[in-house]
Amino acid sequence: MKKKKIFVVAGARPNFMKIAPIVRALDASRAFETSIVHTGQHYDHNMSGSFFAELGIRRPDYNLEVGSGSHAFQTAAVMMKFEEICLKGQPDYVMVVGDVNSTIAAGLVAKKLSATLIHVEAGLRSGDRLMPEEINRLATDAITDIFFTTEKGATGNLVSAGCSPGQVHFVGNVMIDNLFYQLGRLEEAAVSDEVAALKERLCGRYICLTMHRPSNVDNPEVLETILASVGELAREVPVLFPCHPRTRKNITRFGLDGYLSEAGINGGAVEQGFLCMPPLGYNDFLYLWKDAALVITDSGGLQEETTALEIPCLTIRENTERPVTVEVGSNLIVGSDSDRLKAESRKALSGRWKPCAVPELWDGRSGERIKMVLEGSCGI
Repeated sequence: MKKKKIFVVAGARPNFMKIAPIVRALDASRAFETSIVHTGQHYDHNMSGSFFAELGIRRPDYNLEVGSGSHAFQTAAVMMKFEEICLKGQPDYVMVVGDVNSTIAAGLVAKKLSATLIHVEAGLRSGDRLMPEEINRLATDAITDIFFTTEKGATGNLVSAGCSPGQVHFVGNVMIDNLFYQLGRLEEAAVSDEVAALKERLCGRYICLTMHRPSNVDNPEVLETILASVGELAREVPVLFPCHPRTRKNITRFGLDGYLSEAGINGGAVEQGFLCMPPLGYNDFLYLWKDAALVITDSGGLQEETTALEIPCLTIRENTERPVTVEVGSNLIVGSDSDRLKAESRKALSGRWKPCAVPELWDGRSGERIKMVLEGSCGI
């Protein structure tokens, strides 16, 4: 049987985590000739390049190197460059993941060139059309042929919108596949000496913070409110803050550096302090947050990963497109309410967290289920 060509597209940090288990599964299939397309939407080494080695993904077959820019610029640049390689490579399938600009850009090109479009993590909805990611999700799902969902609520969203149930496949969460795979490799995987030394100096409980969404970091009042609230907590326990470049730039631009400290980075026990550091590779950050008493984030991926490990998570957003993490998981939405952020943080630190469970099919085998569905579509 002639192998079907499939282009797997990744562009931003969360995409790399999602494609890793899928590529491993597809590479083991006799049905597909799989090519990895890295759009270059995230181009800094700590934000993309190092991930390929850490996640066990082979080097991309194509790198479009689009770089940063506005939503319109990135989307257009990916479309133009992706079209070139599709015209040459003639893929039968194009797989996109998540909800970034690369997702919708590659999807539009695929459909206009008559390739079968596959969307992994389809059907998720926040209900907030002010989020660029929500527009990407809606637009991508409007043109997708094969949908893979992470939770039953997402399946319901798609069927309610008119998608044929036969097109929609509830397979679980590939992000959790990757999490379990990496946890199993942490002993042998390279964790930086600096991060390992920092963790050794932490005295008991600590918090991990990530923050990058424009709604939090582009508004000086909102950003200061969050930093001030977390800063209060940092006087009680250490707060580890691998800082996204956009966030770090705005903290300085808005004159908010005073909320951060470098205490404890260079020797000695770390008992408190708001410790800002550069972005970390996946394994380094996993090594830290997997043992945290609490994670505070605006990241969709961390909402899922903390739920899988039943670690208390406070989401500093007004909504989530991953409601199962709140419904059965360890996640709680606190928005920008500083009093609630501090109160719920102290509940987590004192061990008084809500009952939680791991969602259905978040078992580390989603990549294999995707492979089996696609093989079935090829008659295998």
